Amino acid sequence: MRTWTSLLAALLLTTLAARARDEVTMTWSFEGDAPGAAPKGFSPAVGEWTVVKTDGGNVLAQSARNANSIFNVVLVDGTTAKDVDLSVKLKAVAGDLDQGGGLVWRAQDAGNYYVARFNHKEDNLRVYKVVGGVRSPPFQSAEVKHHDGWTVVRVTMRGDHIECYLDGKKLLDAHDSTFSGAGRIGLWSKADAQSQFDDLTLAGD
Repeated sequence: MRTWTSLLAALLLTTLAARARDEVTMTWSFEGDAPGAAPKGFSPAVGEWTVVKTDGGNVLAQSARNANSIFNVVLVDGTTAKDVDLSVKLKAVAGDLDQGGGLVWRAQDAGNYYVARFNHKEDNLRVYKVVGGVRSPPFQSAEVKHHDGWTVVRVTMRGDHIECYLDGKKLLDAHDSTFSGAGRIGLWSKADAQSQFDDLTLAGD
């Protein structure tokens, strides 16, 4: 009995170690990036994405004032992730048409991806897909009490299962298989939503 127990324990430890090796965690805090330009390794597709210096350190800011139909997108080079645990600190700075922003994942390009966003004007968290530049109706939506300052948006996706969190609280649970393979991650805002982002973190395999 002891022998079998020992063997099973060893097998479990080996499996957990292999999973740990397969999972990669990366964090972008922008502290090493020069203010006034896009951070190294980020490819702005739409909008004006630059590092700015604040009292709390460097952050990535989206400052374009685009039309209501425009999605501002920046993608992170070299990220190829399918199953993800993705989070970012988000702060709405301004915006007459829209405010806030969110996370992009499994992006094939700047017009095809999943997005979860927190809108400070509408006080809601929603998850969508964008296909050919056209955003779908939300898979799910949750009403959120308005607050100023920083908030944390987090998304996990395993297979076709999407879960979205705001400040550690799970609010959305949806399924979709449109983008079934790996893709890049990124950040997102809409129209004239001028927002700041910090501590973008990816755990995935």
